[in-house]
Amino acid sequence: MNEYRDWLRLILTPGLGPRSAQALLSAFGMPDQILAAPRSLLAEVVGPRLAAVMQAPVDEEALTRNLHWLAQPGRHLLTLADDRYPRALLDIHDPPIALFAHGRLELLDRVALGVVGSRHPSAQGLAIAESFARCIAGHDITIVSGLAWGIDAAAHRGALRSRGSTIAVMATGPDQVYPSGHRALAEQIRREGLIVTECSVGTSPIKGQFVRRNRLIAGLSSGVLVVEAALDSGSLTTARQAAEQGREVFAVPGSIHSPTSRGCHALIREGAKLVDDARLVLEELPRPAQRRTPDPRPDSSDSEPGTGAAADHRTAAADGQQAAHGTPHEQVFAHIGFEPVTPDMLCLQTRLTPDMVSAMLTLLEIEGRIRAVAGGAWQRTP
Repeated sequence: MNEYRDWLRLILTPGLGPRSAQALLSAFGMPDQILAAPRSLLAEVVGPRLAAVMQAPVDEEALTRNLHWLAQPGRHLLTLADDRYPRALLDIHDPPIALFAHGRLELLDRVALGVVGSRHPSAQGLAIAESFARCIAGHDITIVSGLAWGIDAAAHRGALRSRGSTIAVMATGPDQVYPSGHRALAEQIRREGLIVTECSVGTSPIKGQFVRRNRLIAGLSSGVLVVEAALDSGSLTTARQAAEQGREVFAVPGSIHSPTSRGCHALIREGAKLVDDARLVLEELPRPAQRRTPDPRPDSSDSEPGTGAAADHRTAAADGQQAAHGTPHEQVFAHIGFEPVTPDMLCLQTRLTPDMVSAMLTLLEIEGRIRAVAGGAWQRTP
């Protein structure tokens, strides 16, 4: 663990971001040389205020927490001097000086697809995210996402339900899980996939860290797929960073009445590839290298593109929303999107009786949350 001490001292320096850290490494070499440099020379690179902070006593308690976390099996600190550091991140303009990682490091060398989108998607959006991830992961492409509610969780679960794999890029320390409701999902990813973060042990969720995290999702991926996103969504930031990094950007179109489709439509206008079938994504991604050893996990995938949609629709809704556990009123509403859906389909998806579905539709119409359209179908009110 001693080889990590100097790197951790850099990582734990308050206010020292990736660009400043890289400037110091370029100017002085390894962390021990940086930490031994005179303050006057440090100030020439990072300014007098940060130079003074760097020479203040280290937070020994924080240092000990990080060293203790790293001492446990399956946990790693990948520094810029480490051969295991993901090469894909070296292509971005501000790669982190180190990554905390827990799980299967070999996934960092695989072809990967980032899948991002709304934290409050429709049931249809959840189904699309899970079925696309399940299919693409079944073709030996790793799914990368951010462990958030909604589309992120559906993408991770889709990958885990196939023979594929997934990487969760977190905006907290490696010992934290945010949102806390995803503890079981995070633990499964640690066992079967990989969790990575540039944040040190004990780091709590702060808004700015999620924005910074997005560049890592884009950087680790050969392309980014956006499924349902509003115009002000962080998912658009991830997609645009991917485009700037020379990655492919894919977007799933939706109803013109849906606020969570407007971001995808904006990306398509900007040049993102419109996709309505997983095959279109697979055609644009690099071919995965042949693995030397087979994945020991059982194959439970339905890996044919575009198949299994009804089953995925039910599973994704149950996993990502309160639809499966809420009141019949909320169950029905969760399965009505901005595209028309028939009462028969709602009965299939919710497993409620036709009479119950009819009663809930009447109640939701009175509340102004849905409206009837041609053919006896229903859709959300824009």
